[in-house]
Formats: sequence, C-alpha cells, structure tokens
Amino acid sequence: MDQKERKRIEVVGGIVWRGDSFLATQRPEGHPQAGYWEFPGGKVEAGETLEAALARELAEELSLSIRHPRLWRTVEHDYPLRSVRVHFFHITDYSGEPIANERQAFLWVTPQEARDLPFLEADRPLLPLLKRP
Repeated sequence: MDQKERKRIEVVGGIVWRGDSFLATQRPEGHPQAGYWEFPGGKVEAGETLEAALARELAEELSLSIRHPRLWRTVEHDYPLRSVRVHFFHITDYSGEPIANERQAFLWVTPQEARDLPFLEADRPLLPLLKRP
C-alpha cells in the first residue's frame, strides 16, 4: 500500500498541566516505539468524539478524570507502517493522580526539560511551541 492509499488513524493526545510542568508518558516494552516519550492519549474509536476519546484514554491509561479539554493543534505524521492525525488538547482541569495502568513510566516535565527526552516524531515538533495556556 502506498502513501496515497494509506488511511490515517485518528489519535488524541493530552497535554496535562500541573503548574509549569506537563505529564509525559513513556511507551512500555512490547509496544511499537517502546522507550519513546509522548503526550498520553490514543486512538479515536468509531463514533467517538475527540473529547470522549481523550477522556476514555486518560481514564484507562492513567486513572485521570478530565474536564474541559481545549483543542490546541492537529498534526499529521507518516510513520513507516502507519499514518496518524493527532489532535492535541491542553488540559488544566482534571482530578486524580496519575497511575501507570499500562506499566508505562511517566514524568512531570517542563517544556524545556522535555526537549532532552526522546519524544515520538509526531510529538517532537510541538515541544518548542509549548507553554501553559
């Protein structure tokens, strides 16, 4: 299948803020691109709104309950085996403390600190643009 025939996977990513830091998660062993850091989130399921997908993913992965996510940017990226369209949301209103439900590591990092971590290719270009809303 060539690039033109490849269907884009709709994905959501949450930029969860605590003070001047945001939550970064690391893909665990056994997952594609294991060891890379990312904004938490995941695939949008059929019939699901972006906001509902984000709320579901953050609840499943990290036990966070989010309110009022704000769409910030949408990025399209072609990986070797798939293409993604990632919708990034700022999240400042949430409850709970992160729990690594999928055995993933996580850190609270400033945008400056995050630049030193190996972030996924789709996420990396956003790091210099990040600031708390």
